[in-house]
Amino acid sequence: MAEIWVIDDDRSVRFVLAEALREAGFVVRDFDNARAALNVLAHARPDAVFTDVRMPGMDGLRFLELLGEQQAEVPVVVMSAYTDVPSTATAFRHGAFEFLSKPFDLDAAVAIARRAVSPKRSAATPAATELDAESELVGETPAMREVFRAIGRVAQTDLSVLITGETGTGKELVARALHQHSRRARGAFVALNTAAIPAELLESELFGHEAGAFTGASRRQAGRFEQAAGGTLFLDEIGDMPASLQTRLLRVLAEGEFYRVGGRELIKADARVVAATHQDLDRKVAEGGFRADLLHRLDVVRIHLPALRERRVDVPRLAERFLARAARELHLEPKRFSARALEQLARHDWPGNVRQLENLCRRLAVMAPGREILAADLPLLAVEATPAGDDDWTTALRRWTRHQLETGSPKVAPQARALFDQALLEAALELTGGHRQQAAARLGLGRNTITRKLGATRRRRPPLE
Repeated sequence: MAEIWVIDDDRSVRFVLAEALREAGFVVRDFDNARAALNVLAHARPDAVFTDVRMPGMDGLRFLELLGEQQAEVPVVVMSAYTDVPSTATAFRHGAFEFLSKPFDLDAAVAIARRAVSPKRSAATPAATELDAESELVGETPAMREVFRAIGRVAQTDLSVLITGETGTGKELVARALHQHSRRARGAFVALNTAAIPAELLESELFGHEAGAFTGASRRQAGRFEQAAGGTLFLDEIGDMPASLQTRLLRVLAEGEFYRVGGRELIKADARVVAATHQDLDRKVAEGGFRADLLHRLDVVRIHLPALRERRVDVPRLAERFLARAARELHLEPKRFSARALEQLARHDWPGNVRQLENLCRRLAVMAPGREILAADLPLLAVEATPAGDDDWTTALRRWTRHQLETGSPKVAPQARALFDQALLEAALELTGGHRQQAAARLGLGRNTITRKLGATRRRRPPLE
């Protein structure tokens, strides 16, 4: 019967996980610190280990390293509530069998334990290099944690990766993380947006050309595949690649070699290919717009980035990070968001995703008047804050007007003006915390006008205590 060790300074986690593993038929031994478990290794050997990362004294990653020196074949499942790219990549680099994000599902933990003790389990993956601490890949949602876990595991291999997601979700960041944590990190990271280069020039950009290959080719030029030798080639917007280039790219991926345009020298391709797209390539294949065999070559591992609206809980953290970085880069006085401003940012759909949020924060770093960015500052400065078509008030007004006219309502125009004024005033008051003078100033009205239109009994800003 397989014996599993559970190491965690949190008694409740240790107890619950140990009981679940015992019910699944495992012999379980638990420890409240890594040093105690390491001391037992002198006369005992577990079949698998579950260990927390952050613990007093010796942390889980140091335990993993020392365990590998003594008993390299023991699979270790690393557990942590702090899931990001550096954490997952470091764990896999030290030989972790799996990374389990807290809080976790007990059934999933048991399933991992069964895989860990199986004789058919895969071997530990090799080492990688460090990722800089300023990674923009942040997130607390399960979807983003899965992205971090996938990067940490896949980075250790040379498998081709296809990154999918809407425009602006950070696909190039994922590609850079895969490179920086791979064995190729000392090599070059070369990026090419296939949609930004004319089709007639794309072949030369990818594979290079010889002197005289075409008009204007006065000398030999290395292409992106050669530039990325020993490193990573990132092909962005791969769905827009012309059909003729798809055939050439497929040949390179299949055979690992290519010719420069106009050349006769066969060149070995030594670059890991990571591709990205915002398009549905499966649908493009079905419609005949993309080669199925090329998709199969690129899509060995797929990493999907969720849209920002699907992980609203991450918006405040991202916004604060972008704002701080903008201040540093532009040599400006640091600013911060108010709680209400962060709430408003989190409620927005962000059709441009992370990129749109970053651009907004850069504008606010420059243009927001105070050191604290208020909710009232957002609509005036963030033109992109309302996605086109999602809040088309003119369409709604036409629809309302037509309905009123069809039903024979009298005085439609005065009624519409009154409702319009009320909506403007209510929105301004909401954004200024009920401060009538500020609301009036924002709207270009006098304070008395607001009082007259809303009445003296309407809510006012609460007095300062």
